[in-house]
Amino acid sequence: MPNPSLKDEDLYESLRDDGMSKEKAARISNAKANPDMHPSKKGGKAPPYEDWTRDDLYDRAKEIGIDGRSAMSKDELIDALRSH
Repeated sequence: MPNPSLKDEDLYESLRDDGMSKEKAARISNAKANPDMHPSKKGGKAPPYEDWTRDDLYDRAKEIGIDGRSAMSKDELIDALRSH
């Protein structure tokens, strides 16, 4: 049964097969299907995670809902945020 929230189901399935999360695959497939969006272009102007403090990384992980964040080091938080 087709999912009405997905704009490009073939791309979504391909991204899922490549190991992406459901959320990330949906974001990318929907963005590529929208002619006004360019997901392959570089994003915003935020500094790289390595420049963030551990507290800022923790707060971002909390916003996203990453489990186990309180026991994570700065490097572990960066890895968790990038793989979310």
